[in-house]
Amino acid sequence: MDTDFTDEGLIGLGRQALEIEIAGLAAQVPRLDANFALACRICLNCRGRVVVTGMGKSGHIGGKIAATLASTGTPAFFVHPAEASHGDIGMITREDAVLALSNSGETDEILTIVPVLKRLGVPLIAFTGNPDSALARTATVHLDIGVPAEACPLNLAPTASTTAALAMGDALAVALLKARGFTEEDFARSHPAGSLGRRLLLRVRDVMRSGADVPKVSAETPLAEGLLEMTRKGLGMTAIVDPADRVLGVFTDGDLRRALDRAADLRTTRMAEVMTRHPKTAGADMLAAEAVHLMETHRITALPVLDGAGVLVGALNVHDLLRAGVV
Repeated sequence: MDTDFTDEGLIGLGRQALEIEIAGLAAQVPRLDANFALACRICLNCRGRVVVTGMGKSGHIGGKIAATLASTGTPAFFVHPAEASHGDIGMITREDAVLALSNSGETDEILTIVPVLKRLGVPLIAFTGNPDSALARTATVHLDIGVPAEACPLNLAPTASTTAALAMGDALAVALLKARGFTEEDFARSHPAGSLGRRLLLRVRDVMRSGADVPKVSAETPLAEGLLEMTRKGLGMTAIVDPADRVLGVFTDGDLRRALDRAADLRTTRMAEVMTRHPKTAGADMLAAEAVHLMETHRITALPVLDGAGVLVGALNVHDLLRAGVV
């Protein structure tokens, strides 16, 4: 090991590697032409799945591309080319499309299965760094992902070339995502266990308190009883409702401070006199994320929840949203 490198020297080497990879990515931009559009059309018209394959480092990149496609609206999976020629090619059907990655375009394991793909009539998209390679010539469409140099100082280890392949896969996935009209909610359905899934799929009805846990009193309730209701339910507020449970207002900690400032009598003051009229409310079918935005915008910590007819059906506060992982 060479111990003569200073910290500055090591930082310089890292920067040089990044600059080479940036140059490799920049070389891809002018190559996005009709061939790229054709690759997109093949994927959009595919009635099965996009089967991604690649050997070695290209295989690792291919696995990530397949995962990105699958999570953004294009059903896809990865097949190892060596395993494909030992039976796994049976995973590929006539309804599928194949995306093959090979920087040289001469990878034996991939070329071995190309004749089978041709007999199936499966369209073949090739990512290679060599437009004159066997894979490029036999593909339905070829995308040139060649780079001026690898970031490896020996120009051997796949570095800039794998970055370029990954970026081209991302470009394909993003173009397909937009063409399919794929939305945030669609993305969340593919990631139900993640924070994005919770943020985009949870509705207010999924996190609100309901039934006897909802604080509510009538307009004629004495302030003292309203305070007891608010304390028992622990939401920092109570709704004031009419006989049909339609919300007339809310009473919060802030309203209590204002009532005490003017020396309101706890026994004789009615809730109608101290409540906030026309309060902010949430709909039961509102996304929980929208409730968060409503609270943040108006600097409030709790909301009554109404159904479509304006009837009180629940309540929630910021702690409920925190527990649900929405905030």
